[in-house]
Amino acid sequence: MKKTILITGATSGFGKACAEHFAVQGWQLILTGRRTGRLEQLQQQLGEAVLTTMTLDVRDREQVFAKLGSLTDVDVLLNNAGLALGLEPSWAVDIDDWETMVDTNIKGLMYCTRALLPQMVSRDSGHIVNIGSTAGSWPYPGGNVYGGTKAFVKQFSRNLRSDLLGSKVRVTNVAPGMAESEFSNVRFKGDIEQAAKVYQGTEALRPEDIAETVFWIVNRPAHVNINVIEMMPVDQAWGPFAIHRHDK
Repeated sequence: MKKTILITGATSGFGKACAEHFAVQGWQLILTGRRTGRLEQLQQQLGEAVLTTMTLDVRDREQVFAKLGSLTDVDVLLNNAGLALGLEPSWAVDIDDWETMVDTNIKGLMYCTRALLPQMVSRDSGHIVNIGSTAGSWPYPGGNVYGGTKAFVKQFSRNLRSDLLGSKVRVTNVAPGMAESEFSNVRFKGDIEQAAKVYQGTEALRPEDIAETVFWIVNRPAHVNINVIEMMPVDQAWGPFAIHRHDK
């Protein structure tokens, strides 16, 4: 029996790479995203591997439950939809950007999980894979609410697994570091030049790296749960503690 994965935010970046990788491996795909045109293009590209596509904004609770709540036999939910907006300090940020990140990265993930988890529990089978970030563990200037939302993803994943103890439903948090995709284009609101500077002189993670990792995670033996994978390119690491020195 072919397995089925539902991928949110499937039209670009990690989501698109995962769709392509799982299709090649013989999985059936349910793909969601906000951009109908891109979903149609992806469906044409991947052909019969795509069971269906759904134009879906994960921030819309009623829409999520209407479209996902009746689904059955979904083996894997990949909560990939998410974004970062801006790098301004917390006192200068656009509050709308904060709310968009909270609504997408936290509420959207909650809605999709709550809509699909009951059918997994009733079958005693399934896997929730949440795309977090190293920003959920390690702060950086301008990360403020984005990092907070990804810290939520980390802790929510842990608590889901605690709830599911005694069942065979698995939960994993995948926390990538610097990865080159449309992520920075979105963060800097279409400023391609500024986005490119993020990766200048580095070999960042690629969406394909995350896709291969997710595929490995969901194909572990049924008794194995991968709690979290944190991954960075070798060109990224942690720095010394930041210290502000006063002029005398």
